[in-house]
Amino acid sequence: MWKQPFAIGRRTLAGTALAALGLCIAPWAAAQEPWPAKPINLIVPFPSGGTTDVLARALADALSKSLGQPVIVESKPGAGATLGADYVAKARPDGYTLLMGAVHHTIATSVYKKLPYDFQKDLAPITTVAMVPNVLVVNASLTPAKSVAELVALAKASSKELAYGSNGNGTAQHLIGTQFQASTGARLLHVPYKGSGPLTTDLLGGQVDMSFDTITPVLQHIKGGKLRALAVTTAKRSAVLPEVPTLEEAGLKGFDIGTWFGVLAPAGTPKDITSKLHTEMTRIIKSPEFAERMRAIGADPIGDSSAEMAARIREETAKFAKLVKEGKVAVE
Repeated sequence: MWKQPFAIGRRTLAGTALAALGLCIAPWAAAQEPWPAKPINLIVPFPSGGTTDVLARALADALSKSLGQPVIVESKPGAGATLGADYVAKARPDGYTLLMGAVHHTIATSVYKKLPYDFQKDLAPITTVAMVPNVLVVNASLTPAKSVAELVALAKASSKELAYGSNGNGTAQHLIGTQFQASTGARLLHVPYKGSGPLTTDLLGGQVDMSFDTITPVLQHIKGGKLRALAVTTAKRSAVLPEVPTLEEAGLKGFDIGTWFGVLAPAGTPKDITSKLHTEMTRIIKSPEFAERMRAIGADPIGDSSAEMAARIREETAKFAKLVKEGKVAVE
């Protein structure tokens, strides 16, 4: 009479043991799951329409095909690009959340008195995608200045400060404006925006007088005659605006600030994942198709090593810390 219950008990015990074994194996199997096994989010810390967004989408399109999984560009703007950086710094380090960072983050480290993340410790560089010159532009129909000298004279003669827009406090555009003001003595008013999209709209509408934005979002308006380019902020002229002088050529000696953009992952992301990302991204960046697409929007493709990008971040963080201190730029 007792054999049947005993048999059932043995089967139940065996089933329980197998289930327990399955629970032990499941995490191991998940850990061995090939990456990527689901969509990847590429966070842009500015609104859509700006240079960061344009570069991110160009890279995401090619990377989606290369990795066999969708790479979704997601905007998380605000606080001079620091909100998006903080989001990625605190994300799970599994390769599914990445940041399209920029030079702005090396400046924000010194501009903001308190940041909820450490850009060098909490994020792992993968590669620099491109370098884009910044350009000083004015509204062609509202501002008569046709050169940097004329703009400075106009600013000094005006009864009010000329307003320049930026992509936010602590961004490259903000710092370029403070350096321009210190170098020329022009009276300027800084007006921060969340990104190039709203800034360009207001510049075209006359709400601000000028900007030092990257070439990409204003190039079509320069070519269309709505905006007038007076100078680029880098040491050499831009290939897409060869007739526009540099600020140094316009008399501001030693002026050389451009904007680089690159991809970073949360610190602690497995090396095999960051290595695969680097291999695929640099292959794309160095391809003739991507290079042509970049140059059409005024960007110079780079595709450097992770170590080189990390060195760039260290060097520029130190350089901008000095400029921020000299310009007395600070944000609470």
